[in-house]
Amino acid sequence: MKLGMVGLPNVGKSTLFNALTNAGAESANYPFCTIEPNVGIVSVPDVRLEKLRDMYDPEKFTPATLEFVDIAGLVKGASKGEGLGNKFLANIREVDAIVHVVRCFENDNIIHVDGSINPRRDIETIDLELIFSDVELIERKLDRTKKAMKGDKSLAPQVEFLEELKAFMEEGKAARAFEMTDEQREWLKETPLLSLKPVIYAANLSDEDFTNGVEKNEHYNEVCEIAKAEGSAVFPICAQLEAEISDMTDEEKEIFLSDLGLEQSGLDRIIKAGYSLLGLISYLTAGQPEVRAWTIKKGTKAPQAAGKIHSDFEKGFIRAEVVSFDDLMACGSMTAAKEKGLVRSEGKEYVMQDGDIVLFRFNV
Repeated sequence: MKLGMVGLPNVGKSTLFNALTNAGAESANYPFCTIEPNVGIVSVPDVRLEKLRDMYDPEKFTPATLEFVDIAGLVKGASKGEGLGNKFLANIREVDAIVHVVRCFENDNIIHVDGSINPRRDIETIDLELIFSDVELIERKLDRTKKAMKGDKSLAPQVEFLEELKAFMEEGKAARAFEMTDEQREWLKETPLLSLKPVIYAANLSDEDFTNGVEKNEHYNEVCEIAKAEGSAVFPICAQLEAEISDMTDEEKEIFLSDLGLEQSGLDRIIKAGYSLLGLISYLTAGQPEVRAWTIKKGTKAPQAAGKIHSDFEKGFIRAEVVSFDDLMACGSMTAAKEKGLVRSEGKEYVMQDGDIVLFRFNV
């Protein structure tokens, strides 16, 4: 999973990125501090995987990973090249989802690029730049499809769809808010629209607001309204607090979060939101050589899941030997689970479930 972190300059984006990834991106109180995108890769916490490690004592332990890309602060006019905008927009096209960091804290010492705190305006500024960039892509695709339609009348529905989408977006509305069929989404597969990407809003609060009740912060409530209207995810976060806990041990972090009345760190909550938004699950492989998590889309069938490990596994798929994590833990060993008939033999039509522990049988 690859998440692109965007936001206006001085909203706390790079501070949050550093805290989540310990990647050491430069963070300073001036616009365009981030010129080249910083990339940080973090392990996805999974208690199930840790318990399998205890059971098998493997030579290799490989959790799923999450890639964060810290994309430079966008400004009004980015779609026309302002503030190196075209380069920044190109970086966003490569991610699976967008984490939009929105400033919801007041601080006279940290200058806002527009002079005041206004989440709705800030969100619209970023959205419009993504939309303007997308409209240009749609226009080019529309021209190509119209020319192709002269020799292939079956393309008429695509032309009609693209014209409707273009008109919708010219009203300043994101592509993700336009109702599309699966077939229409397929037509856009080769056109990576920025405003079609799923969004997670990270409402960056002061430590005081974050710990004393986020619902009291009117800026946060406004972000929640915007997210609800467009079906996006939103959660409160304090980049400063995340920075404080980033160097702590797991035990220190747990105590610190507990004192604040929190069950999860910001990283854990972003991962959970990202998996939910993108419809992702993990299946597990376990043995003495390696215990590993594999990330797949919900609804993936066994052969395609096997293909995540190696293409030969998918080509020569015979069957999948599957046991649920809970059943394996209850039995204490794979041998005991087999004796109780809890290890199932599944064929090509089996739809993988979150937490499945699998051994793929194949022949090439």
